[in-house]
Amino acid sequence: EAKHLVPNKMRDVFCTINLDQEEVFRTQVVEKSLSPYFGEEFYFEIPRTFQWLSFYIYDKSVLQKDLRIGKVSIKKDDLCNYTGKESWFLLQPIDSNSEVQGKVHLELKLNELITDNGSVCQQLVVHIKECHGLPLINGQNCDPYATVSLVGPSRNDQKKTKVKKKTSNPQFNETFYFEVTRSSSYTKKSQFQVEEEDIEKLEVRVDLWNNGNLVQDVFLGEIKVPVKVLRNDSFQAWYLLQPRENGNKSSKTDDLGSLRLNICYTEDYVLPSEYYASLRNLLLKSSDVQPISASAAYILSEVCRDKYDAVLPLVRLLLHHNKLVPFVTAVAELDLKDTQEANTVFRGNTLATRCVDEMMKIVGRHYLKVTLKPVLDEICESPKPCEIDPIKLKEGDNVEIHMENLRYYVDKVFREIVRSSISCPTLMCDVFYSLRHLAAKRFPNDPHVQYSAVSSFVFLRFFAVAVVSPHTFHLRPHHPDAQTSRTLTLISKAIQTLGSWGSLTKSKLSSFKETFMCEFFKTFQEEKFTESVKKFLDDVSSTESKEPSGLSEPVHLKEGEMYKRAQGRTRIGKKNFKKRWFCLTSREFTYHKQQDKEPIFTIPIKNILAVEKLDESSFNKKNMFQVLHGEKPLYIQANNCVEASEWIEALCRVTRCNQKRLNFYHPSAFLNGNWLCCKATIENTVGCARCTADVPADTQIEIDGDRETERIYSLFTVNISKLQKLEEACGSIAVYQGPQKEPDDYSNFTIEDSVATFHTLKQIIDTVEKLNDCHEKYRKKRSSSAKYGSE
Repeated sequence: EAKHLVPNKMRDVFCTINLDQEEVFRTQVVEKSLSPYFGEEFYFEIPRTFQWLSFYIYDKSVLQKDLRIGKVSIKKDDLCNYTGKESWFLLQPIDSNSEVQGKVHLELKLNELITDNGSVCQQLVVHIKECHGLPLINGQNCDPYATVSLVGPSRNDQKKTKVKKKTSNPQFNETFYFEVTRSSSYTKKSQFQVEEEDIEKLEVRVDLWNNGNLVQDVFLGEIKVPVKVLRNDSFQAWYLLQPRENGNKSSKTDDLGSLRLNICYTEDYVLPSEYYASLRNLLLKSSDVQPISASAAYILSEVCRDKYDAVLPLVRLLLHHNKLVPFVTAVAELDLKDTQEANTVFRGNTLATRCVDEMMKIVGRHYLKVTLKPVLDEICESPKPCEIDPIKLKEGDNVEIHMENLRYYVDKVFREIVRSSISCPTLMCDVFYSLRHLAAKRFPNDPHVQYSAVSSFVFLRFFAVAVVSPHTFHLRPHHPDAQTSRTLTLISKAIQTLGSWGSLTKSKLSSFKETFMCEFFKTFQEEKFTESVKKFLDDVSSTESKEPSGLSEPVHLKEGEMYKRAQGRTRIGKKNFKKRWFCLTSREFTYHKQQDKEPIFTIPIKNILAVEKLDESSFNKKNMFQVLHGEKPLYIQANNCVEASEWIEALCRVTRCNQKRLNFYHPSAFLNGNWLCCKATIENTVGCARCTADVPADTQIEIDGDRETERIYSLFTVNISKLQKLEEACGSIAVYQGPQKEPDDYSNFTIEDSVATFHTLKQIIDTVEKLNDCHEKYRKKRSSSAKYGSE
């Protein structure tokens, strides 16, 4: 959220998220507010190097260009200081001299020359090779050029490259020569000798500019390299462009307002797979350890301050190796030992419930889309008033009509859910089956507990949560507006209650907090709802084989607006780029003239041969990729690097089992009679580069097991002191048959078997120390191989 924006008028405000100067996400517009609440979450992998993560606040304009009010920019190196914290940031003014991105490749060399009279002078050679990742100017590739200067206390020698047209990755390949020190025979008024301090004060400065032709040139960034670092050596490195140090910071930064952000940023250096073998095996055998509280996975959750930090990588790793169901079964059984009443089964925030929650989010994403997305789209795009709380009703509102509207929506959502059991992923069914039988075994005299064990997850923690927050499950692009959000909240409450009817008697209706909801549910007291819930819960907690998810109905995977190049079916007219609406399902990839229109072009998924990036040089456009199928390649331009990466990943994931996938492709386009990449003149010749996509065993969920193990290693490293204290505690209990000192150090931990826990802790600590050594060797190697100014 933002607050106290510049108060000259009420504004229609939105916020963008940028990697350097590239916008990757934007929020919905909040109308007529100086303190807008956005409440939106964005999770994304960062597909390229960057310097700044920035947030821009805009004032939406209908007729003119949107006005940028202010920004918050956080340097990549500083993100770790804010991760996991909620912080208010003051908006800073937007200065064009600070809006930079990209990098420049330089080679610098200091030569000694002998003049005609035999004296020695020094010459600086600057070879500016290329730039990469320069920003778009007004949505188009820029026309960049560079100025190269040798700057000192009494000199500023400047030279300039040629302008390169329409490219963000210009290839300059120009060399400039500068006289650094002059011979003693130099006969000008400001004569000076060859002295060491002259070099100490000199620096090379490279400025990048966009050629404005008839308008003012735009500054794109600069770098400075002290000449003294060269000595008699040659340096060749990539340098990240920096903002200009002009000192023109506004003194009115406080007047622009502030922005509240919660940022979670992680960056891991993942070693080769063999380095993680010991830790991985220790974690994967957790479900076999007796008792489960002595396992490595359980200890991980105990030592992490926030269980969520441990649960996400742990669930993904266990999923990847098909070890999740036995582990969840084991920790759920431990959970039930401490549960005294049947009506509180799996209602706490424990390791077992967190693991099932995370599993449902990962495995059930497509299930949610095929079940809820159509009805949620209807509710959000054509909302009907549904407020039934007498306190919140406005003058003139008809509560009977509102109740009818709410009943219509609840019926529709409920109907979609109870009909969806055939689409429920097998893994979710396996977990529900296990939980159901554990609960029945723990409370054998309660006939309802087997249902409440499953409904507490599938209704309360899965469907009801997705209904109230569809944007967090990627069912809607943005956080809904206030009225729609209230409608979704009421529907979610109703779904929770209906979902619990299989395990509640109707007399429990009187326990509702809100009287108006109690009145609303009196219209639902019908036997068919209870029977529908029970049948659904029976179906999703059964281990009987079902039809694979998505055979009867295609699963909607991704959609959005991008640009595609004309396919070239006609010889008349220029092949230009046109904006189209793209849609990917489990059956086909289509594009449409507009959203909700019939498709103009359809590619069956089984016909896709490869999906790869396209070199920018093909059409002088960034963020392009190609879909290779039976006909000519389909060339598509995404709106930013994150979007391009997500589309390529989604298309690769859904096509990776295609039998006719290509092994080689052309990274550039076929233009003017030849392939730009390999210069071959035959259009259907075999590609010149190997395809990048591998074929994983699990095409539904892409998980990098080594990356998840590295995350877990990092968590153990951060909490190494807790591990050591726990190890001491187990040793104390084992030797002296009870705690001897400082019980606070381990009183919050579950220690059922001190000997088994001690043994596991020793293995964890030894494994972490070995990985520490490996990482230290890597850091030293990386540090020693890094060049001055390189990334």
